[in-house]
Amino acid sequence: MKLRHFLLGAGVGLCAAIAVKKYAMKPYISSEKALRIVKAAFKQRGPIDGSWIYTEPEPYQVNGETIQVYKTGVTRSAFGELEQYEVMVNAKTGQIVDVIDSVAS
Repeated sequence: MKLRHFLLGAGVGLCAAIAVKKYAMKPYISSEKALRIVKAAFKQRGPIDGSWIYTEPEPYQVNGETIQVYKTGVTRSAFGELEQYEVMVNAKTGQIVDVIDSVAS
């Protein structure tokens, strides 16, 4: 076996290993998946008018512990008023951590 063939094979193997590690070992769920989780939870209680999400996780305090969350939001109409909810979703597990509601006029 020639040294050139060996080095080429080793290089391809190294690149493949890096690619697999990058895509298989993602530390967070996608922001799209986090938004789908939130929308599914809110649709159980009725239709929603709109939604949004910050695509980068940010730190959030829960019970004295700091975790990475996706900050999302849902808007719905109820009884003639516009309701807005800000929802924090754990970026690793997809669990809804906190819901903050506010009524907009």
